[in-house]
Amino acid sequence: MSSGPAQTTTWRSWPSREALTRVGVPRGRIILDHTLIAGLSVIVLAGCYTSGAFGGWYTPLPPLGFGLCVVASLRYHRTTVDHRLAASLGLLAVIALCGLGAYAAGAPTPATVIWIVVSVMAMERLPLRAGLATVAALVAGFVEADETGILGAGVTTAAVLLIGYSLRLDAEARGAGFQLLAQERLAREAEAASAALAERARIAREIHDVLAHSLSAQMVHLEVARLQIEAGADRAEILKLVTSARSMAREGLAETRHALSALRGDMAPVEDYLRELARGDRAEVDVTGERRDLPAEASQAVRRVAQEALTNVRKHAPGARARIRLAYGADEVSLEIRDFGPPGAAGGTRVGDELGSSGSGYGLLGMRERAELLGGSLDAGPEGPGFTVRLRVPA
Repeated sequence: MSSGPAQTTTWRSWPSREALTRVGVPRGRIILDHTLIAGLSVIVLAGCYTSGAFGGWYTPLPPLGFGLCVVASLRYHRTTVDHRLAASLGLLAVIALCGLGAYAAGAPTPATVIWIVVSVMAMERLPLRAGLATVAALVAGFVEADETGILGAGVTTAAVLLIGYSLRLDAEARGAGFQLLAQERLAREAEAASAALAERARIAREIHDVLAHSLSAQMVHLEVARLQIEAGADRAEILKLVTSARSMAREGLAETRHALSALRGDMAPVEDYLRELARGDRAEVDVTGERRDLPAEASQAVRRVAQEALTNVRKHAPGARARIRLAYGADEVSLEIRDFGPPGAAGGTRVGDELGSSGSGYGLLGMRERAELLGGSLDAGPEGPGFTVRLRVPA
């Protein structure tokens, strides 16, 4: 029951525009088609004059009729591409009437050739229903013009249907191929656009993390400077903190450039970076497993998490001893940053508590989101007197 509408659509549907425009037709096929058209033209014109029907004043009529058929054929090509059925049928009627004129003047062979061409054009380029109707309308002409009668007309009609439908299938197959190529091209463009957006998001995330780390560290130093100013501390100590914050701003810009270089694949080994990072905080670094180059995103995740974790140590437990452990596994890399709590001095604890209230509070959330985007995980929480951050990412 459900096949009825689909069959109706098939009978009424036009060939695809790619098929009708003959896009991608090989050069050899074009030459062959033009040769065939030229041969049929010679047959039509020669048949008109050899029949003796166009002598005297009627001598110019065959070239004029042939020119009219050529113009109608060219227009027919355009109207079928535009899927204009009425105009297309009208143009075929003009060509068929030229054949009828030739037959009426006593030239049946040129008339038959013209009607065959009209039938093939209809079967090749019109909806099937319209094409079959056109052929059916010309069957009477085939019967009348063929000396063998109905038998010859039947053979001619069958040949016309076979040739026209074969050309139609060939054009539709070629058009379907170009449609698939166009769809594949669009899919590739969409994939490239998606990859570009993902790369932009990754670069934005890296720059955000670098600047957030840098600005957070500056805030720590400036907050300490504020507390010392309120406590009446020595001017030299306050100036040292402000100078250090300015140096961190410069380092933040340098780190941004470093992150962009890392995204392009120009990176130092992760363990070297961690040792350099830990040197400023006098943290221990322990690396286990077989060293290897990590993917850019995994390497950046390790670097940013280490930065953020050490910044949190300075913020919440200034002066605390910290340890960094990097372990290369078979298909992943893990990082652990642990501090052992602030020194026991009350002043240090008090400053750490006040500094702990500064900052945005999104550091751990950003680190966890980064790990999950890579298919990994991040755990962070108190452990003994200190705090531990554990990162695992595929690599």
